[in-house]
Amino acid sequence: MTSHIYDLIIIGSGPAGLAAAVYAQRACLDTLIIERSTVSGGQILNTYEVDNYPGYPGISGYELGMKLREHADHLGAQFKEDTVLKIEDKGLENLKQVIGMNENYEARTLILATGAVHKKLGIPGEKELTGAGVSYCATCDGAFFRNRTVAVIGGGDVAVEDAIFLSRMCSKVYLIHRRGKLRAAKSLQNQLFSKGNVEILWNTEAEAIKGDGAVESLLLQDHVTGEKKEISLQGVFIAVGIQPETAAFEGVVDMEQGYIKAGEEGITSVPGIYAAGDVRTKKLRQIVTAAADGANAVTSAEQYLSDLKRG
Repeated sequence: MTSHIYDLIIIGSGPAGLAAAVYAQRACLDTLIIERSTVSGGQILNTYEVDNYPGYPGISGYELGMKLREHADHLGAQFKEDTVLKIEDKGLENLKQVIGMNENYEARTLILATGAVHKKLGIPGEKELTGAGVSYCATCDGAFFRNRTVAVIGGGDVAVEDAIFLSRMCSKVYLIHRRGKLRAAKSLQNQLFSKGNVEILWNTEAEAIKGDGAVESLLLQDHVTGEKKEISLQGVFIAVGIQPETAAFEGVVDMEQGYIKAGEEGITSVPGIYAAGDVRTKKLRQIVTAAADGANAVTSAEQYLSDLKRG
């Protein structure tokens, strides 16, 4: 049984959830933030250096995550460590229930800010060198590899967009694709094929990423000929897809390919439930857009609560 009804529960404490916490505290909403990890910050904790968040050039991902959490703590935000298993729209008195592994919670509004995780290759060296040459975001980290040699692994729109983006600043870009043709849009493929410093390695899979403290080379195998080779480079960008963390919300809010359908205001298909950050349908998934989503979602929740009070 739950004994306390919050104005707002925020699920997740990455940049979107922490920005929402700050705005909720400033709005004097009775708020609880539920985070499954012992440390707030989300994906950015694994980013060696962040160079595109305004005002903090070159800050480490861990330090930025701590600053965001400190801001929320300074305003008196209440955090609870728990894993959310599912949510329910109870219908009675406009209440939403959050069912956690440790206990259950109730609120009149929810902000879903659980983010997304990049799909991994699961090859040797990937985990060890993440943040030291291995990246999952070309727009985040590409500038660190100016005039250097890099590889992009993947064959969809994101991989091809990443290769095009990196070709503008890197001396050489390899695109590693396990099939004999790309899945990306034809318009993107045409752009890619026009780049003189991009080399596509077809029917090829990465077997290992090598380096002592930083990426130095990539071990590859052509699965048609069986030939193995090792290429020297300084960066490996993995673009084989991302997976939104939305399993706990299935069947409650409308989704599209696993992402919660919500626009800039964070409004979902269920009144009183909002989505913010990488978990929602959107074009650009960056720290700055996640933070903006958190602010917008709280504004939407405030309006909803105000309308409830007016009856």
